[in-house]
Amino acid sequence: MKYLHAMVRVRDLDASLRFYRDALGLVETRRRDYPQGRFTLLYLAAPANPDVEVELTYNYDDEDYGGARNFGHLAFEVDDIYAACERLQSHGVVINRPPRDGRMAFVRSPDQISIELLQKGEALAPAEPWASMPNTGAW
Repeated sequence: MKYLHAMVRVRDLDASLRFYRDALGLVETRRRDYPQGRFTLLYLAAPANPDVEVELTYNYDDEDYGGARNFGHLAFEVDDIYAACERLQSHGVVINRPPRDGRMAFVRSPDQISIELLQKGEALAPAEPWASMPNTGAW
């Protein structure tokens, strides 16, 4: 058995690409448009692990998917959690659970999917502004 991907339904494909590709740093691996079925499937992966994908499903007809908390979260290992959070902030992403411990942070996608960032290897030493930054919203 081989793990293939996790699927996330998205309301705005452009906003989702700005988050997953531009801010988070994933790369598009493939895309399939199904106009007759009124949906697009777009696959992304971390550059260091291209075989493990996130599938974004964009349905052309607007639909409310709820608060998305029932999904849980997607988790990504990062080389430097502070740099990853700075990059996300520079793209306008709110850091909901800052990496106060130098190990873990949470953000949310435009569709409110929780994204967990985990420091590769040992936790980094606590550093400002993260060490004293409070949680924001839900994660």
